[in-house]
Amino acid sequence: MKKEISQKLKWGNRFSVLTMLLGIISLVYMVKVEDEPGAIPLLLIVLGTVWLIINQYQIKKQRQV
Repeated sequence: MKKEISQKLKWGNRFSVLTMLLGIISLVYMVKVEDEPGAIPLLLIVLGTVWLIINQYQIKKQRQV
């Protein structure tokens, strides 16, 4: 059983969380300033979430091998 996670997957996790945080921060800013959410912050949040789910699946798959 492999217990070591590849560096690529670790960085993928960090970037996906960073993408979600950037989306949340810009969403809050857009709502506060323009009183409506924009498409780009929502897209960043969705993409970051999907990316994180895919990374977690790959990490789980790698650990089982």
